[in-house]
Amino acid sequence: MERFNEIVESEAGSKFILQGNEAFALGVIHAGFHAADGYPGTPSTEVIDKSLKYVQDLITVGWSVNEAVAVGVAIGHSIAGSDAVVTMKIPGVFQAGDAITTSAFYTADAGALVIYAATDYAPSSTQHVIDSRYFFSASRLPVIEPRNHQDMYEAAWIAADISRKFNTPVIVLASGILAHSEGLVLTKKSRKIERRPLPEKLHAWMLMPEIARRNYNKATQERIPYISEWLETSPLVSEEKGNEDWGIVLCGESDIIVREALKNINKNPSILSLGMTYPLPKERIKKFTSGIKGKIFVFEDGDRYLENQLRLLSIPVVGKEENSVITDWTPEMIIGQLSKHIDLNYKIKKQEFAIKAVSRPPSICPGCPYRTFALCIDKLKKKKKLYAVFGDIGCSTLLHFLNSLDTVCCMGASDSLRQGFVLSRPEYASKTISLIGDSCECHTGLDSTRNAIFRHTAGIKVILDNSITAMTGGQPAPSSKTNLAGVPNTFSLKRAVEAEGGRMVVVDSYNLKEVEKALVESLEEAEKGVYTTMILEGLCIQEVENKKKIRKISRNYDLCKRCLRCNICPGIEFDADKKPSFTNFCTFCGGTTPVCLQCCPFDAIIYDENATEKTSPPVFEKVGEIGILATEKEKLADSMRLAIRGIGGQGNLFFGKALSEVVLRTPYSESNIVKGDTHGMAQLGGPVISTFSCGSVYSPVLAPGSVDVLIVMEISEVLRPGFLELLKPNGTILFNNYLVLPVAMKREDYPDVDKIFDALKEYHVIKIDANKIAYGLGDINGKTANVVVLGLLSSIAPFNSIPENVWLSALMAISPNDYIKATNKLSFEAGRKQNQ
Repeated sequence: MERFNEIVESEAGSKFILQGNEAFALGVIHAGFHAADGYPGTPSTEVIDKSLKYVQDLITVGWSVNEAVAVGVAIGHSIAGSDAVVTMKIPGVFQAGDAITTSAFYTADAGALVIYAATDYAPSSTQHVIDSRYFFSASRLPVIEPRNHQDMYEAAWIAADISRKFNTPVIVLASGILAHSEGLVLTKKSRKIERRPLPEKLHAWMLMPEIARRNYNKATQERIPYISEWLETSPLVSEEKGNEDWGIVLCGESDIIVREALKNINKNPSILSLGMTYPLPKERIKKFTSGIKGKIFVFEDGDRYLENQLRLLSIPVVGKEENSVITDWTPEMIIGQLSKHIDLNYKIKKQEFAIKAVSRPPSICPGCPYRTFALCIDKLKKKKKLYAVFGDIGCSTLLHFLNSLDTVCCMGASDSLRQGFVLSRPEYASKTISLIGDSCECHTGLDSTRNAIFRHTAGIKVILDNSITAMTGGQPAPSSKTNLAGVPNTFSLKRAVEAEGGRMVVVDSYNLKEVEKALVESLEEAEKGVYTTMILEGLCIQEVENKKKIRKISRNYDLCKRCLRCNICPGIEFDADKKPSFTNFCTFCGGTTPVCLQCCPFDAIIYDENATEKTSPPVFEKVGEIGILATEKEKLADSMRLAIRGIGGQGNLFFGKALSEVVLRTPYSESNIVKGDTHGMAQLGGPVISTFSCGSVYSPVLAPGSVDVLIVMEISEVLRPGFLELLKPNGTILFNNYLVLPVAMKREDYPDVDKIFDALKEYHVIKIDANKIAYGLGDINGKTANVVVLGLLSSIAPFNSIPENVWLSALMAISPNDYIKATNKLSFEAGRKQNQ
């Protein structure tokens, strides 16, 4: 998203395929906001991290240490007359709850205050499926729920206008699905907003109890009724007349999910679509529902908030079933719900396999500095020297899958839980530890550290310091070298911890022996009543420069006993005879002493400067300008849909990026283009699904029986429930013959590949060895395997209706330099030849 500064300067009426977070950020700039603040939290992070941080000459932007602080900073901007937005995920809303609810009852003239909160109703990257609309409505805070990517862009404008007009903070409650998918956005003419003048005094921002009561009454009796009246004719409410006798009332992201489902079953009911759910346009709702003769269905993300509000208006609606656990709808669920009450004459064909999909829990990255800690904890547990590890939020949560983390509550709470446990069971002070990352320690963890000293609670707190906020993509934390603006940090985590009191130990996280020694000594000190904070320092592997990640170790198979002690990382795999070999995921532990080498008791892993095979690719000529052949509209299908399954690290996101560029060069750019991707924990070695659709399409979540082509980048991923059901009856499966074993899985436990292919014999399957082809072209790591598959896809109906030159032109546009252009062109053409 480094292109964001270029997008910002585009002319009004420009079209872009933007991630929802990026669309909102663009709206923030075009709407004239002066400031943005927040704390990284999936799925909200990209508003700042991938967008606003690139235009710091246009807006004051930064990360704060936690959400409560960020809200306070944004309130300060607003008091100063600036329009401000603050970003967070839903758990952050509750962490900042005091600041948010207090700000709700400021009623003086100020700059706009917008709180952007991204939901995660799956959930895929948080532990929250709580519907925050009850909390916001009780706080008398208006709630906007964007319905599509265009709404995500325009929400910033509307929210700022409401905030200034009605002197209120405004919530933009964005679906995580919209936030992390991409869609077509049409830009508006940007505007400049002057800061409001400062008042003579700031007494209007004093909220003692009597004033708070008075302002609550004003917000309840004036603010909300005024906004409700304004909403009756607002563009946030849209109405469409259909030809069915039944109708639908919906809100937020459910809009595009419902439309995708209706498209698939060829139904056209009347729809009332709400882009704001607090307050509601009650008269508009009553008028719409009174005109529906048949059943009225209600669809919404989260709980049954809207449904309950409609029932309070005495409107009989069909909503979720009693005790329903649906918090985010899919097209399949929509069809299922409608079919319970209406004869749709539509059946979803279920595909069940006797073979089960491989369990792929998300894992820490190859070369992660946390791995030594995990190995030591597992060893201590097996020796019965350690009972439990109390954990925290972030990358460290993934250590649960390595038997080195037992609990998770909320950010910063790991040592609080340990303290309570030990205060209740003092004999466990030396048998339990707490674990937290450096950014979480700076977030709220230092409070627990201070509490341990204050309460004289013996034990160990381990801080895994990788100098970054890693799980959300590598944002600067107070423990990083610089802040978002690139200014060097003067904060020192070690000095801050030391100042709290207690014993402090600092260890190189890549030194296996030293980590184990420090843990054992600290447990012994805990037995004596000492509280130790142990800081393990090691840079996040994603922040290490690539040249340090080139593998310089190999194996001496004469010494290898095939004991499986090095089976600790995705960078190593084993054949059926337990013979180990390095995979292309190996990162050489970022140039430190590789952990696998430290684990080998037989010296079978050795340093080797020439360990990574050097394959000289062919000499390429510079790729010149590729002309675009016209794509005839009448030859294009009404729509095209694609779904890709693979695992995190295979580059699945590339397909959507490339296809977006392709179809923007065709008449599809006049309709709609939508991309959907898995984000969050699933990226880290877990199962990943990506979708792409264009034409008469709506949603990144696709309906069963609607997809033209399925791509399988790793053999067993085809077995994921619901994946094959997406395929049209005459659709095609492109199957990459590539196998990846999860960490610690034995080859014999992997599904029988022949049986998988046999189960697919009734489908139109085209096999390709994309990784081998890429390797043969000089790509020793198989990184261009996805480009090879893209070439094959370009030759398959209906994607083959787009001329080859259009594909190549798009591919060159996303290739950053001449070498990559030439490599990608060669890989694309090699893949395309596989279907000739």
